[in-house]
Amino acid sequence: MSWLVNSWYKKSVVRYVLAPLSAIYRLAVTLNRKLYDWNLKRTFKFDIPVIVVGNLTVGGTGKTPFVIWLVENLKKEGFKPGVVSRGYGSGITEPTIIDLKQHTAFSVGDEPFLIAERTGVAVAVCPKRSQAVAKLMYDTDCDCIIADDGLQHYALARNIEILMIDGQRRFGNGYCLPAGPLREPLYRVNSFDLKVVKGVAKSGEFSMTLKSGSLLPVGKNSSALAPKPGQKIHAVSGLASPKSFFDSLVGKGFDVIIHEFPDHHPFCLNDFNFNDNLPIIMTEKDAVKCRVFADDRFWFLPINANVSQKILDLIINDTGLII
Repeated sequence: MSWLVNSWYKKSVVRYVLAPLSAIYRLAVTLNRKLYDWNLKRTFKFDIPVIVVGNLTVGGTGKTPFVIWLVENLKKEGFKPGVVSRGYGSGITEPTIIDLKQHTAFSVGDEPFLIAERTGVAVAVCPKRSQAVAKLMYDTDCDCIIADDGLQHYALARNIEILMIDGQRRFGNGYCLPAGPLREPLYRVNSFDLKVVKGVAKSGEFSMTLKSGSLLPVGKNSSALAPKPGQKIHAVSGLASPKSFFDSLVGKGFDVIIHEFPDHHPFCLNDFNFNDNLPIIMTEKDAVKCRVFADDRFWFLPINANVSQKILDLIINDTGLII
């Protein structure tokens, strides 16, 4: 379906063909939101602040690195954040707090597993985010909640909504699915408390840059030497928007052979039958799914977000977080 995604970000007759379906989708999501506004659907409110971070568009916007940044900086300020997530692809139906010793990226979802591993905070997964929040409040001592995605999950009341934006693609052709990339109508942009842009920000937005660290082995017991610039490598990604990852490897001087997989791809060893012994470099989100079978060829590139501290001050003030 890459042809459809590409049509969202250029002038294409496809959007006119699919416009009637987009109109139906737009009507459905608007009505759903109104049902919550009119109290015809129940919204669950909690006694601690809830911060929702998500996308208005389909595709990657740097949400996970930002959530990790936010969690780590709240911890530095003395808070005890917890994270809730849908757990995409996990099959989990009941609220579950991730146990890194028992769960895997396949059993609870790659993004929440990565957040739990990187931050060390309690992360609960459940399709019904409100149940995940209740689980954290009952079983942990967290004093604030960060919802990883879930902007359209209106059953969960929120104190702050943070919109993540891809600075290059922005909002594409401005159409809702399937004619365009929007999950909700474009006017929704004006209702967010904070807007964080991966790349160059506009007025009223905050810029976020992503900085890559040193290559690390996927296999925890690996003793191999890391690939060096100039080497030919296999670059593997299961991200929604992998271009920046591939570009970063090229920028580091690697001779890159690109292998692009669908977002959240459930990797197995057969995916890496490249008939050679070249190093394989992947994203950290993909690496957490490959540890079981990774050998000395497998490496990942950790990514860290760099964001203005002013965002943290605004969040603390707006939510009333007090130590």
